[in-house]
Amino acid sequence: MERLLRRAEQLGESGEIPVTAVVLDAKGCCIGHGSNRREWASDPLGHAELVALRQASLILGDWRLNQCTLIVTLEPCPMCAGALVQARVGRVIYGANDPKRGGLGSTIDLSKHPSAHHHMQVTGGVMALEASALLGRWFRQRRQRSAGSGAARSRTD
Repeated sequence: MERLLRRAEQLGESGEIPVTAVVLDAKGCCIGHGSNRREWASDPLGHAELVALRQASLILGDWRLNQCTLIVTLEPCPMCAGALVQARVGRVIYGANDPKRGGLGSTIDLSKHPSAHHHMQVTGGVMALEASALLGRWFRQRRQRSAGSGAARSRTD
């Protein structure tokens, strides 16, 4: 998680939402990694988890990731949580809870939903304070920049 948070901080400095993920195989080897790509790629599906899942599936040559673990800095949203269920990921570990959009317990828990054909082990809150602080700083800075640019525009209009 420490490595993911360092990568997320670098990602945030580039202007992208600072969320990163990695998929480990049964032996603990990295077979997929992803960072959010929504902003720079204008891709609504550019979530770190989906990028990492796609790469892991290509490397394994299989969409079934039963023996794999996904580690991510923020609780997956419902879209990503659904993809994790569909990919049959064995375990998910995440940092910060997402009280507005969390799909693995904060707003809904798709890993335990009656419609889920696959149930995974979920561990949340790993380095949660650090992960939450990173995201909080990034969103504060973004709001400040937006407020500053709006003020500049109103002065020149």
